Amino acid sequence: MQAWWESLSQILRILYCIAIPASLILVLQLLLAMMGGHHDAGIEFSDTSGIDDLNLDLDGDGIPDFDTPDIGTGSDGSNPADFGTLKLLSLQTVVTFLAVFGWVSIICISSGLANVISLLIGAVCGLCMMIIVARMVQATAKLAENGTLNLKNAIGETATVYIPIPPKNQGTGKVTLQVQGRFCELDAVNAGEETFQTGAQVLVSDVVGDTLVVEEC
Repeated sequence: MQAWWESLSQILRILYCIAIPASLILVLQLLLAMMGGHHDAGIEFSDTSGIDDLNLDLDGDGIPDFDTPDIGTGSDGSNPADFGTLKLLSLQTVVTFLAVFGWVSIICISSGLANVISLLIGAVCGLCMMIIVARMVQATAKLAENGTLNLKNAIGETATVYIPIPPKNQGTGKVTLQVQGRFCELDAVNAGEETFQTGAQVLVSDVVGDTLVVEEC
């Protein structure tokens, strides 16, 4: 091994020092990903990208007189751009570039090509693979489902009264419905003057905090 190492040129030694560690990191990333222990989604913008709804209740009836829509993200707790911009610089892409650049350059130099040309070919191949990996990460991120429950997705849905809901301003009840594929039991207030009895079908018209505002279907 020592004789082989000493037989290498300085440029090949440098390339091996780049390619081998990068390849080991790639293998480690793959193993961690298979075990579900690796996540390199970058900065999560969902908690800071927008301003939550501003609900103003001027008459104290528990129902907002007017509200402003979310500013920022229009998706369900996901990245505001839904990873629409290509994230070229990440751990996966940089390591991929170094590994491909190193091995391709080594192969080219070993084949007798000039060092400069070999390094150029390696850099081009590494950059191409870097872009491919970035595209794959982008596509995977778009397919990832955000598990955060956003009650605003219940607006417009039909719910079933579980605990009777008294008339407007007289208390809360509970309803059951499907939100984001989940069966939920949620607090609800009445937007009208008629009591909704257990089993009645109601329409979710708004959300105030963690409470649904329902009305007759």
